[in-house]
Amino acid sequence: MKRRDFVHQGLWVGAAGFGIPRILKAQQAPAAITRDTQRPQLPHGVASGDVTSDSGIVWARSDRPARLWVEWSTREDFSEVRRVPGPHLLEDSDYTGRIDLQDLPRGQHIHYRVLLQDLGNERVMSEPVPGRFRLAPGIPRDIRLVWSGDTAGQGWGINPEWGGMRLYEQMRRAAPDLFLHCGDTIYADGPIAPEVRLKDGSVWRNLVTPEVSKVAETLDEYRGRYRYNLMDEHVRRFASEVAQIWQWDDHEVTNNWSPSKDLSADARYSEKRVPLLTARGTRAFLEYAPLRRHGDVESERLYRHIPYGPLLDVFVIDMRSYRGPNTDNLQAAQGPDSVLLGKPQIAWLLDGLRRSRATWKIIASDMPLGLQVPDGQDAAGRARWEAVANGEDGPARGRELEIAHLLREMKRSRIRNVVWLTADVHYTAAHYYDPSQARSGDFDAFWEFVSGPLHAGSFGPNKPDSTFGLQVVYQKAPPEANAPPSAGFQFFGQVDIDARTRAMTVTLKDLEGASLYRKTLWALPW
Repeated sequence: MKRRDFVHQGLWVGAAGFGIPRILKAQQAPAAITRDTQRPQLPHGVASGDVTSDSGIVWARSDRPARLWVEWSTREDFSEVRRVPGPHLLEDSDYTGRIDLQDLPRGQHIHYRVLLQDLGNERVMSEPVPGRFRLAPGIPRDIRLVWSGDTAGQGWGINPEWGGMRLYEQMRRAAPDLFLHCGDTIYADGPIAPEVRLKDGSVWRNLVTPEVSKVAETLDEYRGRYRYNLMDEHVRRFASEVAQIWQWDDHEVTNNWSPSKDLSADARYSEKRVPLLTARGTRAFLEYAPLRRHGDVESERLYRHIPYGPLLDVFVIDMRSYRGPNTDNLQAAQGPDSVLLGKPQIAWLLDGLRRSRATWKIIASDMPLGLQVPDGQDAAGRARWEAVANGEDGPARGRELEIAHLLREMKRSRIRNVVWLTADVHYTAAHYYDPSQARSGDFDAFWEFVSGPLHAGSFGPNKPDSTFGLQVVYQKAPPEANAPPSAGFQFFGQVDIDARTRAMTVTLKDLEGASLYRKTLWALPW
């Protein structure tokens, strides 16, 4: 549609009925535009997220001060359309913003288009940029979710010669309803160089911007990491077509950050204050993630519940924001040093699981429960741990105490059909947690599926810890650490829930979309 036709048929028509400002009334002619550069631009595309049965977030970023508008319709041709005014996009948010579309028709495909109104000349509008998402069903319907984690890590950036971030395109072709990004949405601590020499003598060539050429320290450098990922055409196209659920982990700030993180000896950082880096990383994440804000009581809270119809509830937990320091993780009793999720989050999760009437409950986890994830050594030479496990293979201690409590209460409350999805370790695996094989076994058996990276170095496999009876049923990892994306060890997972049988099938897939492992789980009665 030509811009002039769009203006007259779209925003300008019926302006008063939608509370559109006086300057957009129908009798006013649009400003003469001779070049696209005179209009506000959307260089990083559009995205949607945290979709429910009747609501969804639409996110966008302008290249200048502008007002965000969204038109939406259940018809792809926009023959029937509604218009929603959004926030002003200004410097203080890096020109990002979002609209929480509410009271949408349940279960429908929503087609939307984003427009920007120039604040220098309010009669000037951007070209519309389209997107779409699918609302949660009101009645049982087949559901497909994909998940992975870890984008642009270990110096592996956008290589146009290789085809960019190709796994995003592979996931798009699977036509999912939802995408769960399990953390490490950026690598703020991983500089990206123009070239990387590979072992076979070839050269990996990255696109590079000033913000990604060093570790992120300033707020703009953190923001620049997100802008960089959105330079990739596959990432932008995927974001415009699939509703996302974002969570974060450590690399949104710096590697393995916790209250014990010490950057004093890291020459890459001139800013050594980890709390200040955390604040800047948090701000950038919240600006760029297409998520629904919690509110003023705890405005930076990231753990949340995404209900997606009668067959699926997604509980997004946060293993990063409330943790105690990374230690040897061997505390015999719960205390400040053994905190991982924290009591309020544990209580929220248990309450949500008990209240859930969905057939399946997915817990989106930053990190695996039973894999050993080391974090070097402390000053006394003792092993320090980044995740839940402590490598002792014994009864629960340290952070394992919190997870043992959670699993025990889930069993006592007869919470069934819970599946854990995670990434973090840069390979793919299927784990069965068997209480009969566990050293702390007061829980119901469950499955955990691991998949990643999306576009980063590949590693693994990590050693299992038997505290919760982890049984490695399947795993695939590279033969060497930090294998490049071109080596092919990039992975995502796919969850399909059948409306007729209510069975959940989990498939682990590779860079080419090939199925590596498949497991069908049958729903247990409440």
